[in-house]
Amino acid sequence: MLQIKRAGHSTLTTPDIERMIDYFTRIVGLSVAAREKSRAILATKSGLEAIVLERGSAVEAPRLSFQIAPGSDLGEVAAGLKKAGIASERRTDITPGIGEALTFKDPKGTTLEIYSDFAFSPEDPNFTGVMPLKFGHIAYQCPDVQGVVKFYCDTLGFRVSDWRSDFFAFLRCSRDHHTVNFLRNEQVAIHHVAFEVRDWSDIKRACDLLARNSIKLTWGPIRHIIGHNIAIYHKNPDGVTIEFFCDMDQMFDEELGFFEPRPWHQDRPQRPKVWGDDTPSNWWGPMSHHGTPAPKPAIESAVTAQPRAPAHASARRRDAQKKSPSKGKRRR
Repeated sequence: MLQIKRAGHSTLTTPDIERMIDYFTRIVGLSVAAREKSRAILATKSGLEAIVLERGSAVEAPRLSFQIAPGSDLGEVAAGLKKAGIASERRTDITPGIGEALTFKDPKGTTLEIYSDFAFSPEDPNFTGVMPLKFGHIAYQCPDVQGVVKFYCDTLGFRVSDWRSDFFAFLRCSRDHHTVNFLRNEQVAIHHVAFEVRDWSDIKRACDLLARNSIKLTWGPIRHIIGHNIAIYHKNPDGVTIEFFCDMDQMFDEELGFFEPRPWHQDRPQRPKVWGDDTPSNWWGPMSHHGTPAPKPAIESAVTAQPRAPAHASARRRDAQKKSPSKGKRRR
């Protein structure tokens, strides 16, 4: 079994690579680490590769990279995969930061790029966009969530952090509560791509930056219950949901088996578990604008039913009534 240490980068295909480079550099705040004719490698300001953009006819996430322990023998890894019935290919053309990798497919058809050694991109001191700390996680929709979870745990060494009923899985490979999510759906597709920011102040700054660029939030700010991260969501120009988050649950000691205690935890201690189907997605309020709307308080319903005119409009009407003759007076 492999032991994945961290997520590297996600590859996204796009029909308009120039537009997406502009979005990921100017809005998200990544830097162009390398540029080719039909491909761009984007890294965080501190030099971690995060997103690889490739020109394609459809918007997809066909590849995902992971790092194993530095110095690992990829030949031994390939031999172990072969024993497990998994065919892999040795490649040296992944990114500037990844000199060599093994590639193979997971059960839903995503190509995984496994590497041991990584070279950071040069640091970019320019202050642009949100500037996340790292590529945090990616969520996929797929029909066989149970099968994919078994593969990631048995073959790649992931651990299950939480389930939402039996249709939404959260898996970790490090201290972070989740690095990959799998949500049951008939077709394989991207659910969302997430970037970690430093703290709540960066979430607020991201909200203002998005608004200043006429990008509306599709959800948030919220605090999830599963994972407990504070998050905001929006759509990028290709229609892919992008999340910025902070405050995600951390498991510092696998032997202890519980997430670092936080005041907002529902359990003491908070251990991995199966959450009920009715678990809210937002600890602070309504689940989502996509879900069933929360019932409105009586006072809000009354105001909605009888909307009031703006104060300045009411004042103008009063002035006009004072100046107009009363009904009892005869007009000339």
